[in-house]
Amino acid sequence: MAAPRSLSGGTPTPRGSPTDASPLSAHVLQEHASTLGLGLGAQQVESLLAYAALLRRWNRVHNLTAIDSDADLLTHHLLDCLAIVRPLQEHFAALPQSGTLSFLDAGSGGGLPGIPLAIALPEWRGTLVDAVQKKCAFLEQARLELGLPNIAVRHARLESLPLAASGLVVSRAFASLDDFVRLTWALLEPGGYWAAMKGRQPEAELAQVPAGAEHVGTITLRVPLLDEQRHLVILRKAPGAPAPARRP
Repeated sequence: MAAPRSLSGGTPTPRGSPTDASPLSAHVLQEHASTLGLGLGAQQVESLLAYAALLRRWNRVHNLTAIDSDADLLTHHLLDCLAIVRPLQEHFAALPQSGTLSFLDAGSGGGLPGIPLAIALPEWRGTLVDAVQKKCAFLEQARLELGLPNIAVRHARLESLPLAASGLVVSRAFASLDDFVRLTWALLEPGGYWAAMKGRQPEAELAQVPAGAEHVGTITLRVPLLDEQRHLVILRKAPGAPAPARRP
């Protein structure tokens, strides 16, 4: 599938893509991404805009997300997810790494944060997992239309997914930290990291995480144009820690 065409230089805008008159434009997106410490290339910005347009088109029929306006797609989806890119980059840059980092997006839904991560970090390889077939159909269409060879889509329940363990498992508005850790325990390699996107500081949830999931830190995120609390909770799977006991 061909990559999205340029939005500049007189080239026709892809059908359904935002224009420069929209609050969701190449200039606006690149400007705010730079405040998040991201030097996105023109092709990456185009891919993010094409993703937003595809999400909007599918949403009219399949109700993938409650957010549909250009302004909210920019703030609550694209910038919200891009806000975790730099903190994750810095976290893993400080660790000894061998080979390409693999991540798993648990309960990916409409591809958040997995698709923005895959676009912003093409050197990372991701697996986007969801239990709902229509959402996986959208994710596969996005993978093809956007030309993202660094992601794969799996339609499955997390607790029954036969998949090699990843070095990072991410989630956004997916579940409590306790459920997140338990459902993805077998999908994270020993010494690997969970990264959960949260609104308010989840102090009560942190007190409930299973033994073996070590709290590395909670990062306060500043999302441009969004006057709401956002945090990124990072947990580490202690090497040798036993899997949490099943709940009665």
